[in-house]
Amino acid sequence: MASRTATRSSASGRRAPGYRCAECGWTTVKWVGRCGECQAWGTVGEVGATTARTAPASVVDPAPRIGDVDITQAAARPTGVAEFDRVLGGGLVPGAVVLVAGEPGVGKSTLLLDVAARAARTGADVLYISGEESAAQVRARAGRIEALADTLYLASETDLGTVLGHVEARAPQLLVVDSVQTVASADVEGQPGNVSQVREVAASLIQSAKSRGMAVLLVGHVTKDGSIAGPRVLEHLVDVVVQFEGDRHSRLRLVRAVKNRYGPTDEVGCFDLSDVGIVGLPDPSGLFLSSRDHAVAGTCVTVTLEGRRPLVAEVQALVAPSPLPSPRRTSSGLDASRLAMIIAVLDKRAGAPVGSRDIFAATVGGVRITEPAADLAIVCAVASSVVDQPLAPDVIALGEVGLAGEVRRVTGLDRRLSEAARLGFRHALVPAGSLADTTVPQGIRAVEVSDVPRAIEAIGRLAGARTSGTHALGTV
Repeated sequence: MASRTATRSSASGRRAPGYRCAECGWTTVKWVGRCGECQAWGTVGEVGATTARTAPASVVDPAPRIGDVDITQAAARPTGVAEFDRVLGGGLVPGAVVLVAGEPGVGKSTLLLDVAARAARTGADVLYISGEESAAQVRARAGRIEALADTLYLASETDLGTVLGHVEARAPQLLVVDSVQTVASADVEGQPGNVSQVREVAASLIQSAKSRGMAVLLVGHVTKDGSIAGPRVLEHLVDVVVQFEGDRHSRLRLVRAVKNRYGPTDEVGCFDLSDVGIVGLPDPSGLFLSSRDHAVAGTCVTVTLEGRRPLVAEVQALVAPSPLPSPRRTSSGLDASRLAMIIAVLDKRAGAPVGSRDIFAATVGGVRITEPAADLAIVCAVASSVVDQPLAPDVIALGEVGLAGEVRRVTGLDRRLSEAARLGFRHALVPAGSLADTTVPQGIRAVEVSDVPRAIEAIGRLAGARTSGTHALGTV
């Protein structure tokens, strides 16, 4: 009896039976016809987990002292696209694997084709693997965006073995794979893009990159909720994860690093996508401001921080009588729940007649503002629209608004004020107590406000107070 039990436990130690979904990686102890995670049919198969221990191997080169390691191998090399280099931390490191993810049509392929061409013009051999388009289609795009170079090689392949064969033949310094979900290995079961295939393709390309000192740019698909498709381990395997963002109806594109082993993760690159290609925008603030000959009620300017980069953006609000029993609250580029909270604060703390009116709020230029530092600008824009009085054109508003109506301090006030002063703004509403440890740039006057009523009074004075000291904005 004891020997039979030992035999069973020994067998179970060698192999633990189980079942796993080939699409999403969901596991279960018994077979089912439908995956309990992704709800796909016929994708659950039996797998075994080997628990045998690996024996120590002989070491040819002993580990050196950390101070003796050559750091020049980790030096970044510029790609020629300044905004992309800003996000990467200076450029591409030899042997680094970068995953560029984004929604379809956002401009990932256009950007990486431009990066590949610029790298090839510096004398490097670059191999571009297209798994989604034919070579003729990629060649047509390259001609349109002027991304042709003598040492830029192009192949349309979806087989992993063939891709690795091209790498062996050309020995490039830079490899671009568009996309990792379209390449499949003949040694792994399942359709291209499933968990097993993506894991095998990524592992093979990463191994080749590290052994050759070859930089690799991988294009990754995203799911409906915006997360990177495929197994979560893909993001852990690569060195850099870059997110490509942008509204389909806007030319502005933002590139931000979600993970970066070679640089910061709080940098953002700005690009302008057009029919002739994608161009970096070193100074994109002008895109987020409307151009008008005269002041209009319901607008206010703020300064947001995208990573460490200050961007001047304009918030617009329209308050109108509502014929509906439930007034409408519509926002574009702003958080709808945050807008509803600010409207409630204006109604309760400032006595503004906004509860029974339709309120529409939006940003200019397709930018999306999510940080709370823009709360005070929304307050000023709504208050200006309520009384139909425009704000002074050289005023910005910075501050987070709480439920008690207080204006809270924000981070990076120095950089925000410097950017506002550079663009010609002369007055700034800032939270009370924030100027004690802030250097106000020359040419700008900062006014501290402690709550929403005092902020409305301050913008009324800046808009041009009458002799009696009152203004329509100050009596919202």
